[in-house]
Amino acid sequence: MKILKKILLALLVIVVIMQFFRPEKNMDTSDHLQAFIEETQPSEEVQVILRTACYDCHSNNTVYPWYAEVAPVSYWLDDHIEHGKGHLNFSEWNEYNKKKKDHKLDELIEEVEEGEMPLASYTLIHHGAKLTEAQKQMLYDWAKRMRTIYQLGDRPQ
Repeated sequence: MKILKKILLALLVIVVIMQFFRPEKNMDTSDHLQAFIEETQPSEEVQVILRTACYDCHSNNTVYPWYAEVAPVSYWLDDHIEHGKGHLNFSEWNEYNKKKKDHKLDELIEEVEEGEMPLASYTLIHHGAKLTEAQKQMLYDWAKRMRTIYQLGDRPQ
């Protein structure tokens, strides 16, 4: 029993110390999505879906909930954001070539269709991010249209 108390005390001390060392926030105040929006021309409805369900983890600007200030949750969120941006970062859309853009849109379609995105852990707290079938279809139609444009080698009009 004495060893359990020592372990719990040590864990408490570690958690308290963690509060003073936080990961850097993913916050870009510039118009980081302008190039993506201008090029892909999503409808207003698709823009709302992307803003609500995607941008927090797949752009250079995250809207953080209050609990993101508490370690170890802050580290867990930072890991999710970095992982998400590693797969697709709408803020860096201009840096992708057409083939990569096409591939990223294909992955978007696949992840949404399979229910992998948005993550269940995200929609648990962000209820508005849970996509309806109609929203999935809007995303699918928009992404499919963009893929066709990239495959033909055209730029969106």
